[in-house]
Amino acid sequence: MLTIFAVPKPFQGHIGMIQRNAIRSWLALRPRCQIILLGDEEGTADVARTFGVTHAATVARNEYGTPLLNDVFQRAESLAAHDLTCYVNCDIILRKNLLPGIDEVRRVKNRFLIIGQCMDVNVDEELAFGDPAWEDDLQQKVEVEGTLRNPRSKDYFIFPRGLYPKLPPFALGRAYFDCWLVWKALKSRAAIVDATPVVLAVHQSHTYSHLAGGFSESLYGKEAQRNLELAGGRAHGRHIYDANYRLTKNGLKWHVRGWLRVGHLLHLLRSYRRMGWEDWWWLALENTRSLRHAFGFNLHNFQRVKSYFTRG
Repeated sequence: MLTIFAVPKPFQGHIGMIQRNAIRSWLALRPRCQIILLGDEEGTADVARTFGVTHAATVARNEYGTPLLNDVFQRAESLAAHDLTCYVNCDIILRKNLLPGIDEVRRVKNRFLIIGQCMDVNVDEELAFGDPAWEDDLQQKVEVEGTLRNPRSKDYFIFPRGLYPKLPPFALGRAYFDCWLVWKALKSRAAIVDATPVVLAVHQSHTYSHLAGGFSESLYGKEAQRNLELAGGRAHGRHIYDANYRLTKNGLKWHVRGWLRVGHLLHLLRSYRRMGWEDWWWLALENTRSLRHAFGFNLHNFQRVKSYFTRG
């Protein structure tokens, strides 16, 4: 049994519609999951009442009015009826292949964090959940129009209660908190499972009009920079490609972390145009970790080489 919790944005216009789609997809999961909506944004209480799900209106916020991760997780855990929990963005449609995938992981591992890439697709109308074929129709739309999201984008986190006993006050919806969650789980020796091959989660595309600076603000704004400081720097961040296990149709398989593909590298180059040379140095270390470890070339060796070429 699973407890799903999320922090919705105001239920207005297009974002309101896709959030209702997401929540209704969670309600369609079987066995039925407990759903908790947190926050007092416009329409949240009405939607929770309409769908018969749990609502916790009060969450701690920073001076910008952004919900804080530590309080959200703490409140969700206190309300959770099940030991297995899932924090998910409120624009993500979850499908029936989710729960069997979780069962396969639980059969092998006790401590784990399940993450995965989502398929990005434009959804401009409410889905026909009353039609038994709604999942098949969505599947066809995804196959024709969908694109796989960047492996640095993490939209859902599935983990057992107690995996995160203490959390920094990260601002939700801003960069770096998701990277830290993966790093922390890996540091605590939990299995990091990439469920992309089995779990088809759908991200419904939307604008970032709720932020004055748009999408860039979520990545580079003041709150994102504070998240980076709270995380302890970029060295305390991991991503989907750092998973040490992969969920496949043939079960849970060990997975080599830190792979580097040309397409992934090009995406990183586009994403990191604003980085200084120090950040590029970190990125080189981050994405060659497996290769360096295989040949015994550790961070200390890299620092010695760097000092040799940069000394006066």
